[in-house]
Amino acid sequence: MAVPPPTRRLLPLFLGVFQGALLLFFALFVTYDKPSAQAEDANLVANQLYGTFPLFQDIQVMLVAGLGLLLTFLPHYGFSALTHNFLLLNFSTQWALVLQGLLHRFHHGQVHLDLHNLLTAEFAAVTVLISVGAVLGRTSPCQLLAVAACEVPVYLASEWAIITRLGVLDVGGTITIHVFSCYFGLGVSKALFGAAQRPVHPKETPTPRSDLLSLVGTLILWVFWPSFVAVLCQPGDAQHRAILNTLLAMSASAVTTVVASSLLESDGKLSPGHLQNGSLAGGVAIGTVADMAVPPVAALALGSLSATACVLGFRFLTPFLVRKLALRDQCGIHNLHGLPGILGAVASAVAILVASEDTSGPHFSQVSPTGGNTSEASWGQWGDHGAGQQALCQAAGLAVAIGGSLLAGLLTG
Repeated sequence: MAVPPPTRRLLPLFLGVFQGALLLFFALFVTYDKPSAQAEDANLVANQLYGTFPLFQDIQVMLVAGLGLLLTFLPHYGFSALTHNFLLLNFSTQWALVLQGLLHRFHHGQVHLDLHNLLTAEFAAVTVLISVGAVLGRTSPCQLLAVAACEVPVYLASEWAIITRLGVLDVGGTITIHVFSCYFGLGVSKALFGAAQRPVHPKETPTPRSDLLSLVGTLILWVFWPSFVAVLCQPGDAQHRAILNTLLAMSASAVTTVVASSLLESDGKLSPGHLQNGSLAGGVAIGTVADMAVPPVAALALGSLSATACVLGFRFLTPFLVRKLALRDQCGIHNLHGLPGILGAVASAVAILVASEDTSGPHFSQVSPTGGNTSEASWGQWGDHGAGQQALCQAAGLAVAIGGSLLAGLLTG
């Protein structure tokens, strides 16, 4: 969509005011956390860096290069997709740093900043990058920034309700990030464009060159995805399991995507859109159970199921939503993030119900947004409730993520 000149002039004004206000806020209220500022704690800082920063850098590559290239499948929107993705990442991260700092890290009149804050702020930014995929190429930069400004605080409230209040196990962000951002984006799309059913514009049809560039983004995301899932796990067994389970799930989803795509296409050829998205579906679904001591076959099965759901969604559900609900999902975020996310939530409830005595309690270790080890410190062996109630909490968290994000997305749009 062409941006009229007045809107172009609004963009630098809006960003300039935002960055200026942020500079003032940081000058008055933000300082480094004590271990980051004191030389005598150099060993502690070094240990944190060696354990977290490599995974953090992997996530940076995922978001800047992987996701940016994945969005270039529209042949006439490649430059805008990359630059808008980069802009939204930085804008949303800074905005989340302010809000998270005021909510969780504000002590004695100052916000204390460390690497963990930056990491969780980028997780908040991920929700924005996913959500805007529903309206890719149909909104101006100012509209995208408005969506980001509204979505970040809603995400923080949703995450607090799901993780802190309900005690949902979701170390890889399947429910809190993927499901939430999917339905928020669909809500925005419905509110902005739901009344008009228009045919697909020729510029919205991918070309072989744009599909190839987008597939490069998929490969980058596929390689680094285990870091995204494992970074908030406690180092040790839980993080080790998260990496293994994620790799198994994504490997299965890649193979299953080829099978499903070939069977569904009339000429037996592979669909680039299926490969670009279905290969990643296993990584989305595994997040809720990644650090659980589930058998390897469970990770493989979940990866295969999520890839199948993703490919079937592209083949049947996306056209149905356009035809019946006038809901256009430009990037297919419902197929990549929504359907596998729901499968992952269901899988977590099933895994909890069938978990034996030695696969619960201390085997789950998830770091909370404020930096504490939520599952081990507070719950132990499901805390004050049994496996059945924890499974209900997983279902309740899914309902909160879908309902809250959809309503917020509609209001934002």
